[in-house]
Amino acid sequence: MAISRRWFNQACLGVAAALLAAACGGGSGDDVISVGSKDFTEQLIIGEMYALVLEENGFTVERKLNLGGTPVAQAAIESGDIDLYPEYTGTALLTVLNLPASSDQQAVFDTVQQAYQAQFNLVWLDPSPMNNTQALAMTEERADALNIRTISDFAAQASSLTLIGPPEFEVREDGLPGLKSAYGDFSLADYKAVDAGLRYRGLVDGEADVAVAFGTDGEINAFNLVVLEDDEGLFPPYQVAPVVRQTTLEANPGIADALNQVSPLLNDDVMRQLNYEVSGNQREPADVAREFLVNAGLVTD
Repeated sequence: MAISRRWFNQACLGVAAALLAAACGGGSGDDVISVGSKDFTEQLIIGEMYALVLEENGFTVERKLNLGGTPVAQAAIESGDIDLYPEYTGTALLTVLNLPASSDQQAVFDTVQQAYQAQFNLVWLDPSPMNNTQALAMTEERADALNIRTISDFAAQASSLTLIGPPEFEVREDGLPGLKSAYGDFSLADYKAVDAGLRYRGLVDGEADVAVAFGTDGEINAFNLVVLEDDEGLFPPYQVAPVVRQTTLEANPGIADALNQVSPLLNDDVMRQLNYEVSGNQREPADVAREFLVNAGLVTD
């Protein structure tokens, strides 16, 4: 997804934005809270939201956004290089903890919450209702023409369909191998492996019938796409939540109350719109995050 050079340079250099709120402050005064994020649009937006809300509540914040993928972010929080960052329950379950997939949203959250506390001394705060799970999407016209609304429908016609998506989907446990295990050992007409940013353009231009999607991608709303129902419950939930070092919370207990104000506001439609403001309309993640929080009344303009 598109990120401006200015944002990229700022994020990679970890430019600190330290603002002290003059009023009531939830911060402890001397502590600097390091907020991290991974290296894609949604993470940049949510990481900036966490930073802005903490600043609004009196904390001094250092931004260490755009760190990299999951292993980098996990290593950073374990080492104390960052104090908190947004993480997904499904990623924690499969990638960090290497546990079996589950489609039970509450069970997945309970599992990762308990395991992170026990193994890493990390705390999961309140999860958002949004679910950035993997999915399959089609244009409305193509879905109507083929009468496809579920992944079972897709699997039944797979031999005549072209699927477009990132290369790793061909080998992931919750990618093609998982689909074939859950929905029958079907064969595709073709799988077009492309950079993640090219999936939707290829779909809309007719190069493929179905695209690998993520539930909060902005292009789903922008292109009026149909997300196929995962009727066999293959894909695990990917709710996002702040993950915070226990020692940081103990020293700064107001962090939980501040960040838990953000979580309930982030549902699928909201995140799709915010993501598209960056990926489609080429706006800065920081501007999109601030505008949303100002409108929500959590940050003063």
